[in-house]
Amino acid sequence: MYRRTSSLATLCVLLGALMAPAHAEPVAKKLFGSKKTPAALSARSIGSYARGCLAGGRMLPISGPGWEAMKLWRNRNWGHPQLIEFLERFANDAKEKDGWPGLLIGDLAQPRGGPMLTGHRSHQIGLDADIWYRTKPTGRMSKKERSDSWSIPLAKEFGQNVIKKNWKPGYVTLIKRAASDPRVARIFAHPAVKRALCEGAGSDRAWLRKVRPWWKHNFHFHVRLKCPSGYDGCKDQKPPPAGDGCGPQLKDWMKLLAKAEKASKKKPKKPTKKPTPRKQLRMADLPPACRGVLEAGDGSAPEKATKRKAPAPKRKAAAPANAPHLPWLSGVTRTPAPQGPTPMPLPARKPQ
Repeated sequence: MYRRTSSLATLCVLLGALMAPAHAEPVAKKLFGSKKTPAALSARSIGSYARGCLAGGRMLPISGPGWEAMKLWRNRNWGHPQLIEFLERFANDAKEKDGWPGLLIGDLAQPRGGPMLTGHRSHQIGLDADIWYRTKPTGRMSKKERSDSWSIPLAKEFGQNVIKKNWKPGYVTLIKRAASDPRVARIFAHPAVKRALCEGAGSDRAWLRKVRPWWKHNFHFHVRLKCPSGYDGCKDQKPPPAGDGCGPQLKDWMKLLAKAEKASKKKPKKPTKKPTPRKQLRMADLPPACRGVLEAGDGSAPEKATKRKAPAPKRKAAAPANAPHLPWLSGVTRTPAPQGPTPMPLPARKPQ
């Protein structure tokens, strides 16, 4: 009787685990945010831009001839190898062919992609990158400069036109170069920046189709690559709407900006009920392959099978060859981002 009761109890526990609701799963951002090194797997973007992960991520070098990587303490300068190659070539071409002083590159993805502890909803599969509007200063930047510096705004949060003193025609050339690359799927920019690009594009306007207006992108533009060809499990966005996006679509955005600015100036009403908390992605919400990405080795050299030896004296472990340069940043003071007006709730629709 005891054995039968014990077996039945065990079966109930197993069935309960299999039938556990999704909300019982771990919060994905805590798991991915704790990983400091990439997964030792073949490079692969898994899932969609806002619901996925990254295997075999590669780190963007902190400095190059045409770029500097910023905010390294965030450990978000990782991406699919095709994104890293694109950024390196784009930065160097912009400098050599267009005379651009150099790029300051912000967030890419975490070492294994996935949801981030703070900030972005996308940037999860290693194919997104934020490029600052502030240009690269002369020479290599110090660790303090990388941590303390911030970009410049090309428009106010709800502004319908660019800030004249910060705008220069070179931004048209720069963003056109990025959008003209066949690997690029979209570029997100503030609606006022999109308007300035439309006005300065001239007769060659096909590239404007990829530049899509979106909230908050007044300090940087966001480059998104297409899924690499030949890889299963990566989900592309639908192609952008036809046309250059400079007509009715842009006018609609100007109306949205005006409405948002007006709402931001009103005194906030006391909430009648508690706001619904933002849904946290859990492991059950991500592609099943992302579990393997979390469980994989740390991307260091594979261990060779050797005979068991006596334990050696304990020594301080050396960082893997492709580990982030976090020790290099020891003692850095993290300067908080500049605070603007409290934004109103923005539409929850997906960017086009």
